[in-house]
Amino acid sequence: MAAERLVIVGGDAAGMAAASQARRLRKPDELAITAFERSHFASYSACGIPYWVGGEVDGPDALIARTPEEHRARDIDLRMRCEVTELDLERGRVRTRELDGGGRESWTGFDKLVLATGARPRRPDLPGIDAPGVHGVQTLDDGRALLDTLGASPGRRAVVVGAGYIGVEMAEALIRRDYEVTVLEQSAQPMSTLDPDMGALVHEAMCAMGIETVRGATVTGVLTGGDGRARAVTTEDAEYPADVVVLGLGVRPETTLAAAAGLPLGESGGLLTDLGMRVRGQEHIWAGGDCVEVLDLVSGQLRHIALGTHANKHGQVIGANVGGGYATFPGVVGTAVSKVCDLEIARTGLLERQAHAAGLRFVTVTVEATNRAGYYPCARPMHVKMLAERRTGRLLGVQIVGREGAGKRVDVAAVALTAGMTVEQMTALDLGYAPPFSPVWDPVLVAARKATAAVRDAGA
Repeated sequence: MAAERLVIVGGDAAGMAAASQARRLRKPDELAITAFERSHFASYSACGIPYWVGGEVDGPDALIARTPEEHRARDIDLRMRCEVTELDLERGRVRTRELDGGGRESWTGFDKLVLATGARPRRPDLPGIDAPGVHGVQTLDDGRALLDTLGASPGRRAVVVGAGYIGVEMAEALIRRDYEVTVLEQSAQPMSTLDPDMGALVHEAMCAMGIETVRGATVTGVLTGGDGRARAVTTEDAEYPADVVVLGLGVRPETTLAAAAGLPLGESGGLLTDLGMRVRGQEHIWAGGDCVEVLDLVSGQLRHIALGTHANKHGQVIGANVGGGYATFPGVVGTAVSKVCDLEIARTGLLERQAHAAGLRFVTVTVEATNRAGYYPCARPMHVKMLAERRTGRLLGVQIVGREGAGKRVDVAAVALTAGMTVEQMTALDLGYAPPFSPVWDPVLVAARKATAAVRDAGA
């Protein structure tokens, strides 16, 4: 009996996690696995690219979890620099094109298909946006191209467009390389993944670090010099000289193939799946990673959240189901953490605008505390903002901005959100305490106490 044929489109976190898990469950004579990856790298940490660019970690090899050779040694036919250009679902096959060696095209048949096509950086349609010296940062190929530009540039002026996670991380990387950094952000505050009052704390800290952060800046184009390379970024009000431009405008699901094949997409353009990561309406097609929408367990709505943690879990679930087992991915609470220099930035659950959009009535509180006992050396301030449902007291979201030890405190809130705890229940959590690590009342619990009082004061 011939082996079933599994084809995977995309060779990074979700795709290769699915391949590896399926291979653990089914032998090569039972399941033949072929994966296609269009870049030069597979199974790597895209989240580590800013730290490679900044010189904090070596790369690209240090960012690769498993090489193509290691995958092939486990009987996974991983074909690099091979792009899938068409899905023929009626005949059960994919068309591929080799990106090196003449562009030869061919068809590969499948019995089961996994789409792990990831996301692509947002690149606005503006004059000069594709000029040499303008970089998106999504893949290891992108990181290497940016480093090549930095190495060849005689100037030391960088402009980062966008102040989300990638924007602030790339600003730090460029500061570490002794560049003069200007960040242009269209919103009123950096980090639109925070509420504006918390984003204002990030703005204040970035300015103190020497990062010029321009808020309310609408970019209108990139000016080029006589050599065709980027030399400045223009906004509606000003012009900012640049020897290198980095785009940090976020990403969108890469679902071009899926859309052309008529597969179901959500509002963000991400693929829609069931709890087993099977594409809705399809018996033999699964999808995972940055190309899908996921269920927000707090709001009950679908969201696109591009994170490697989710992608790896999706891949594990897909591989289990493709391999004959059973697994589900229940959803997320929207946890994310980042930093710019020594400032740690974290959030989980809903922002105010998201809670409003979900039709929730809520209270908010913000507390300022310290990361250690106030009398302990090097105690630093930390701001914690908490949202709670007005009637029930259910925790809805937490945002944290502070120095050492601030960011990972968000994990306490993430667990509480997943468990559906109220803020009053949180006040009784038995968290670790010692003066070098926390005040007697941890800042998250201080916020929970204040939120509990706000819920009581608000009444029904």
